[in-house]
Amino acid sequence: MFYITAFILGCIWGSFSNVCIYRLPLNISVTKGRSYCLSCQKQINWFDNIPLVSFIVLMAKCRHCSTKIDFKYFLVELISGLNFLIIFYFFGISIESLLLIILSIFFLIIYFIDLKHFIIPNELTYPLIVLGFGKTFFTNPNYYIFPDYLNSIIGGVAGYIIIWIIIFLYKKIKNIEGMGLGDAKLLAAIGFWFGWIALPFVLFFSSLTALIISVPSLIKKTKNLQTKIPFGPYIILGCVLYLLCFEKIIILLN
Repeated sequence: MFYITAFILGCIWGSFSNVCIYRLPLNISVTKGRSYCLSCQKQINWFDNIPLVSFIVLMAKCRHCSTKIDFKYFLVELISGLNFLIIFYFFGISIESLLLIILSIFFLIIYFIDLKHFIIPNELTYPLIVLGFGKTFFTNPNYYIFPDYLNSIIGGVAGYIIIWIIIFLYKKIKNIEGMGLGDAKLLAAIGFWFGWIALPFVLFFSSLTALIISVPSLIKKTKNLQTKIPFGPYIILGCVLYLLCFEKIIILLN
C-alpha cells in the first residue's frame, strides 16, 4: 500500500506538472483557473481529470469535442508516478526522498518545456538553485549524493561558468548562439545540488546521449550540424545517469 500510495501521489503531481508545462511558457498562472480542452475551450470535469485513468477511460479523446488528447499528458503522469515509486523504494520516508521528489518534478517540467519551446524558465531554475544550496544546511553532507556547502558553491558557480564559456566561444567562432543561458542556470542548479564532482560526468553523459540520439537524423540528413536542438533535456538525462551510476563512479575514483 505504501508504494501504491507513492505512485498515486506521483501521478497527481504529474498532472500538475502538465499544467506547468503548458502554462509557464505562455506566462499563464499555474494556480488559477480550471483545466480546459485546448480545442473546444470547455472546462474539464474533475472525473475527466483523474491522472492516467481518465486518459484511458476517454480513449485519449475530449468528452465534449472528441479531439485527440496528446499522449504526452499520460506520459508525464506515468513518469512522475514511477519517479515517486523509485525514490521511495530506495530512500524510504526521509528528507532525501522529499528533496529528490522535488527535484524530479522540476526536472520533468523543464524537460518537456525545453523539448517543445527551447526555453528553460527562470521560475524553475532559480528555485532549484536556491534549494540546491539551501539544503546543504539541513542534510548530512556525508549522506550518499549530497555535498557540503563549499562543494555546493563550487559546483554551482562552475556549472554556470562552463556553459557560459561554451556560449561565448561558440559565438566568437560561429557568430551565432550555440546554447542559451537557461542551460547554464540548469547546470549551475545541478552543481549546487550534487557538487562540482558531478559536473564532468553530467556533461559527458549529456553530450554522449545527445550524440547518440542525433546521429540517426544526421545520417538520414533530416537534421544537420546547424539544426537547433534543446540541450536541457540532455543535461537532465545526464544528471539522471550520473545518479544511477553514482556508486560505481565513487568506487572508480577511490
